[in-house]
Amino acid sequence: MPLAFEGKAAMMERALGSAGISILCQDARLSIFYAENLPPHFAALFVPGGSDAALFGDAHGRYLTALKHKVLDTGIPNNAEVEIDVDGERRTYELKIQRTGGRSTYGLLSVMTEITESRHREKVLKSLLRELSHRSKNLLAIIQGIATQTARNTLSLDSFLLKFRGRLQSLSNSQDLITDSSWRGAFLFELAEKQFAPYWPETAGSMPIYGINAHLTPNAAVHLGLALHELIVNSASYGAISGGAASITLNCRQAMLGDRRAIEVAWAEVLRDQLEVHEFSDNSFGRTVLERVVPSSVNGKAELSLVPGRIDYRLTIPETEFEILKRA
Repeated sequence: MPLAFEGKAAMMERALGSAGISILCQDARLSIFYAENLPPHFAALFVPGGSDAALFGDAHGRYLTALKHKVLDTGIPNNAEVEIDVDGERRTYELKIQRTGGRSTYGLLSVMTEITESRHREKVLKSLLRELSHRSKNLLAIIQGIATQTARNTLSLDSFLLKFRGRLQSLSNSQDLITDSSWRGAFLFELAEKQFAPYWPETAGSMPIYGINAHLTPNAAVHLGLALHELIVNSASYGAISGGAASITLNCRQAMLGDRRAIEVAWAEVLRDQLEVHEFSDNSFGRTVLERVVPSSVNGKAELSLVPGRIDYRLTIPETEFEILKRA
């Protein structure tokens, strides 16, 4: 029998080790008389007859003592979590506490497991959900603004739907790139290509995107995408794209914004004739986006120049809204 019992005890010890479970047994005075499979940090501190304070520190010890007395008095199991610094790393342990024994020999059994990774995942998930909620509210606010301003500058339902759907698709194209990068942002060249693609004629050759392929923050990507959409749609309606000519360049270069490092995204378009034909009237939605909404949203500055036969737009974006990364 002793050998059989010893074999069962060894099997139990191995099972506890495989499951990452530790056991603490305490008497009615909360003295720890038995422990099994303690993590190295706790094993080094364990002494038969010791207390919770000796294992978990004074603050946790006081908390656990009060909780365990309650379990002893009521017989109702309870759970506790403690966070311990182990070799400079914060680790979290869960204790499931229940009363054992008869009325005259009450004691406690605490089953302890490490839950550091699960708690970390929960924190990350909560952070992602908060970020998703924040971004969703921002997108809804942008959509509401697009709808309101589009309605103010259109005279018919058909015209409103055409422009509104185009602007929503532009927003969707930018958001696709941001989502694909796990909300880290988007590279400028890919963003511009996404905006050009529905309108760029096959006969015009490659898309005219040059300079620095800066990595934009999600905020900068969304708003630059809106600016590019207004310029491209105007060009497809009245300018160089409508004539099938590739007389457009989009160039990104380093710049300064006050004393801060920045990039300047410059659009230069030569129109198909020398007439000043475009949709950028003083109160138009497109002009409002280019001159006010976008630069304000990225804490930058913008300049739109409209002269017969040419459209120039320059947007300066501060370093808080981009990085210059080397692509693998």
